[in-house]
Amino acid sequence: MSEHQVRRVPTALLVALAAQAVAGLVWAGGAASRIGTLEDRVAEQRMVAERLARLEEQSLATRATVERIEARFVNRES
Repeated sequence: MSEHQVRRVPTALLVALAAQAVAGLVWAGGAASRIGTLEDRVAEQRMVAERLARLEEQSLATRATVERIEARFVNRES
């Protein structure tokens, strides 16, 4: 092997490693973006779940109130 061929192999190896590093960084950036989107969705769902729980409690309280009112009417009619 000549000295020129010996230098070519490490250069090709460095170029291949650099290309892989760039591809890895691009992939990591895309993954970070997808993770950020998923975190936003989870946060939105958490807020919706909390609101739904409050609405459910309000509906139960309303139902109990209506039942008490109905019971009073039934007692007055008797």
